[in-house]
Parts: sequence; C-alpha cells; structure tokens
Amino acid sequence: MRERKNISKALNNPKIQSITWKSLRHFEATMEYSRTKDILYVKELLGHININNTLIYTHLVNFGSEEYVCRVAENVEEAKALIESAFEYVTEVNGAKLFRKRK
Repeated sequence: MRERKNISKALNNPKIQSITWKSLRHFEATMEYSRTKDILYVKELLGHININNTLIYTHLVNFGSEEYVCRVAENVEEAKALIESAFEYVTEVNGAKLFRKRK
C-alpha cells in the first residue's frame, strides 16, 4: 500500500491509489476475452463455476468495427507468414487460402 502511495505521489496521479489486485484481475480477464472472444476460456482462466460471473467482463470490450484486412496465401510459406502476423484462416477458394484480420 505504501508503494502505491509513493508511485501515486511521484506520478502526481491519485487514481493509482485506487488500483487493487481485483482491478488487475478484471483488466486481465477483459483483455483476454477481447483477444480470444472465448468466454468459456476466460471462465476457466478465472476459475469461475458460474458463467454469469464471467459475463461481467464482456461489457467492457469494444469490439470495434467489423472491418477486416484480407490476404491470400498461395503456398504454405505465405500462409505461415500470415498466421504469424495474427491473420486468421477463413476458407479456401480455387486452391488459394483466404485470411483476415480486424482493422
């Protein structure tokens, strides 16, 4: 608690004193849900028995627009590079693999 007070004073930000372990847990759960969009995974991560307790974290997530950047992979190396760049596989059309990533 004293460390929080010292940091708050050094940064001239009194809001730092209101941060608790529960705040950090809530933040981490919200970010994990935002990243995965998998509420059951977050439920297990937090150790909740009831999904309703986990659903609290979904209201903080801004999913943004449904706009995507699309890419096409003609071979395995291109597909691997796209996956490593956080693109997700969508489908295959005429032998070409289609990937997308949110803007």
